[in-house]
Amino acid sequence: MQLSENIRHLIESSPKGDPDQQGRIGSGGYTAEDDTVFQDVMIGLSLQKNILLKGPTGSGKTKLAESVSYTFKQPMYSINCSVDLDAEAMLGFKTIEQMDGQTAITFVEGPVIQAMKKGHILYIDEINMAKPETLPILNGVLDYRRTITNPFTNEVIKAADGFKVVAAINEGYIGTVPLNEALKNRFIVVDVPYIKGETLKSVLIEQSSLKDEVIIDQFVQLSADLFTQVQNGQVSEEAASIRALLDTCDLSIYMPPKRAIQRGIIDKLEDDREKSAVKNIAETIFE
Repeated sequence: MQLSENIRHLIESSPKGDPDQQGRIGSGGYTAEDDTVFQDVMIGLSLQKNILLKGPTGSGKTKLAESVSYTFKQPMYSINCSVDLDAEAMLGFKTIEQMDGQTAITFVEGPVIQAMKKGHILYIDEINMAKPETLPILNGVLDYRRTITNPFTNEVIKAADGFKVVAAINEGYIGTVPLNEALKNRFIVVDVPYIKGETLKSVLIEQSSLKDEVIIDQFVQLSADLFTQVQNGQVSEEAASIRALLDTCDLSIYMPPKRAIQRGIIDKLEDDREKSAVKNIAETIFE
């Protein structure tokens, strides 16, 4: 991903957190036709803004977050939201340990606390899958205060320099709820579009094990046709997921492409009409 000199300077001058703390740094690799998507995310984070990535499933939101971690050279701590998400999953939990022959209650820090204390990156995936009453605990973390009072220990934690927040959202999916305005206003929103054409081809070559360019070109055409069907409301965004397409490419090394599409894409769908639509497209491309 190409970055201008002034953006690189902004990134390099941004605080990086505690270099002595070990954590997982993302692998990078996000690719998009529009370079401004990645650039705008990096600018916003360098200016200490929270970033909300909005886009369809499989459009590369998590890969973008990984690339943020890679570019900043900062570890990323993740929260995977669901209806079961609670304060313990975000902040941590108390446990009983044996220390020097004595029983002691200790607190195991969760991803929010770790990222704040170390000045690293917090990634909140599918934030609109969480119950609305769960997320207000993060309000102070996400605004200018950058603080939280841990309800389990009463410790007041202020984020260290370098702390950054990236969240991702899939709108309109079953189980999701609209973000309330107070929460959404704490973010800069960046739309993450589908990857298409030559950009998609380069992603499939780089990130899948499939190297046959003829078959890769056919998968690129499959993706384009599925995207058209998504726009027309004929199939769900899940059918056009780039993540599913990468899985399908890997499978096609060891089985015929149409069978790989069946396993990697079609069988994930619930609606019989969607399954038939994808199957028909696949049969026109892979004879």
